[in-house]
Amino acid sequence: MAISTKPAILVVRAIFPEVLAKLAQHFDVESNQADALWTPEQLQAKLQGKQGVFTMGAERIDAAVLAACPSLKICANMTVGYNNFDLAAMTAAGVLGTNAPDVLTETTADFGFALLMATARRIAEAEHFLRGGHWTRWSYDMFAGSEIHGSTLAILGMGRIGQGIARRGALGFGMKVIYHNRSRLDAATEADCKAAFVGKDELLQTADHLVLVLPYSAQTHHTISAAELAQMKPTATLINIARGGIVDDAALAAALRNKTIAAAGLDVFEGEPHVHPDLMTVPNVVLTPHIASATLGTRLAMAHLAADNLIGYLIHGQALTALNPLSVSQD
Repeated sequence: MAISTKPAILVVRAIFPEVLAKLAQHFDVESNQADALWTPEQLQAKLQGKQGVFTMGAERIDAAVLAACPSLKICANMTVGYNNFDLAAMTAAGVLGTNAPDVLTETTADFGFALLMATARRIAEAEHFLRGGHWTRWSYDMFAGSEIHGSTLAILGMGRIGQGIARRGALGFGMKVIYHNRSRLDAATEADCKAAFVGKDELLQTADHLVLVLPYSAQTHHTISAAELAQMKPTATLINIARGGIVDDAALAAALRNKTIAAAGLDVFEGEPHVHPDLMTVPNVVLTPHIASATLGTRLAMAHLAADNLIGYLIHGQALTALNPLSVSQD
């Protein structure tokens, strides 16, 4: 039997068959089209002898995994987020990390604005009311929500997606856009987004609709907790399409129940796919299962980019979207 000379890679979850076929042209692929959920120990066992791994953003790659999998050279996330990677440990081990930026920007911004609108206009509450057979007559204040046009849109985290949301709000709905970011945008980008930089306290206190679009890290853990929620208007809404853990979900559930803020729309959760049980018992929250990038075209583009990073690095020596470019030879 002939021994394959192709590099061996692992694909940790089910992906588009055409992307799997593309990878198979270059690699010996161990796939998981059954979409089984592996334990960390099972993942380490599957990674033995693999030079690359196609990850979905939930699989933790840290010093322990790297020590147990010495053949590994590249971990390619299909997602733009990469808090599943310990980049310092990966760099020390000579393992490249890649992600999938840009290809999901506009789709995610679309969804962020859709979630904002559903939250502000109480669409989920109204649908449950109707489906439950409770609609027997019209009344002047039935599910009266908050205005979107002409209101103040506040964005915390002004990267590509935040800028996309800002443009939709300013140009499409005539909203006043304010933002806070770790560093201020250049004047030309601010003008393009029609957005004004403010301090975090002013952002919270002024927002009619607060959208969170910042990356998760130890520094951004519980950026929004009880103290921040207490600064917001009682008529304000909060939208999180960033990452779970940025919001203290228990504190948010209490704020929603106590009407500290009017409503929230959440696509991400601390400890997902677990959702804090208190969030399931308050009516003034719209909950979606981490689907902001979920159009077929965008998800396919994300998968192709992760595949191209594996092919580019292991076959041609150059990844497309490296997170920790390595100066050492990877021969």
